[in-house]
Amino acid sequence: MERAEAYGFSGAMSGAFLLSCLLFAAVSRRQRGPYMDEVFHVPQAQAYCHGRFLQWDPMITTLPGLYLFSVGVVKPAAWLLGWTGSVVCSVGMLRFINLLFSAGNFYLLYLLLFKIHQKNKAVSGFQRILSALTLALFPTLYFFTFLYYTDPGSVFFTLFSYLMCLYGNHKTSALLGFCGFMFRQTNIVWTVFCAGNVVAEKLNEAWKTELQKKKDEKISSRKGSFSDLTRIQQFLVEYLISPKNLVTLTALTWPYIILVSFFFVFVFINGGIVVGDRSSHEACLHFPQLFYFLSFTVFFSFPHLLIPTKIRKFLLSLRKHPVQYGLITVISLFLIWKFTYVHKYLLADNRHYTFYVWRKVFQRHELVKYLLVPFYVFAGWSFADTLKSKSIFWILMYFVCLLAVTVPQKLLEFRYFILPFLIYRLNIPFLSLYRQLLELAFYILVNAVTFYLFLNRTFQWENSDEVQRFMW
Repeated sequence: MERAEAYGFSGAMSGAFLLSCLLFAAVSRRQRGPYMDEVFHVPQAQAYCHGRFLQWDPMITTLPGLYLFSVGVVKPAAWLLGWTGSVVCSVGMLRFINLLFSAGNFYLLYLLLFKIHQKNKAVSGFQRILSALTLALFPTLYFFTFLYYTDPGSVFFTLFSYLMCLYGNHKTSALLGFCGFMFRQTNIVWTVFCAGNVVAEKLNEAWKTELQKKKDEKISSRKGSFSDLTRIQQFLVEYLISPKNLVTLTALTWPYIILVSFFFVFVFINGGIVVGDRSSHEACLHFPQLFYFLSFTVFFSFPHLLIPTKIRKFLLSLRKHPVQYGLITVISLFLIWKFTYVHKYLLADNRHYTFYVWRKVFQRHELVKYLLVPFYVFAGWSFADTLKSKSIFWILMYFVCLLAVTVPQKLLEFRYFILPFLIYRLNIPFLSLYRQLLELAFYILVNAVTFYLFLNRTFQWENSDEVQRFMW
């Protein structure tokens, strides 16, 4: 990092943290007590804070990583600063933990952008800082910086694990992946993703060697067109059945293999992935979740995906491959018809934005969910097109992880999309400075509206005296 870039990054990070502290104070003044899932998380952390480590709220569905980390930070800080009484492990103190995670996420996002795009000399330091700031303010993640939820910590350890993986420190990466798993069990998918990065890199090297041997056969390792898929599939089978290759891959990925094996032991002993209340978190094949994620991504990445050149390029591709797109459309219609699930929380809880998205869009008419398929097809094409700079093996690996982390979820919940979105956004090419500024301005606008509604547009339910607030 050059000196000017270091100063610029320090200034951006300090400024963002200061503004976050001011917003944190505003949220803490308006909502002093636990809200939403905090009514489970805060008492559990306070029980740990008082040494009651065997106490567990059966309504909590995640492992105790957040509470253990919180106690590990708050208790030493209280001892050093002489804090006593109710201030130790108070709601505000526990929420502040996520403010620290948010600052850490900013730094990790910058380091990841630097590492992933280090070969692109056209990217300036200012662009890296701007992009890191934008992603640090990603609305769905940034909102939960100010509440005691698992999301900021979950993202922190997953991004840290990914960074260590990219630098080849796989034992540290797996250890950080375990920390991420302790915050949210589904983060094991991103441990598989890290291992998949290693495998994809080796596959790409072998594929290039294979192409070098057959120069007369003009096959690109980075396009993955329909005509190449059979050849790539054949190459994958031949590579992966080789004992020598398997030994090499195992030697490189053994820390991740141990962690994934531990996960399966945990699932076997626990009787499932969810701890605590399982009645509302049943796994199912909810394939439309992929379509919801693509729509979510188009919304938050419109400067990348909704641009005239991409639309023209999509229409040209549609004209050249009508049969393939027709087949994709038919499959999408079938998946929506047979695999759409509506969780009871989605219909009942009017505090979440997803409640209004579902009611205002999908519940307008039975046919709406089918009429959106052309948009889903475009979103999927545009999403894949922005990843064309990655190898076909990386794309395949990411897509498998994306399916694994979204499809089993019955509940439409935007928080489940945070990590797959960030991984995607980190790996696509940089835009022009104008479009980067547009993206940042859009995120700031969405955050401003979100916090205005949360702080000022309160309401009450008929059967409750508690103040209710709108949130992600």
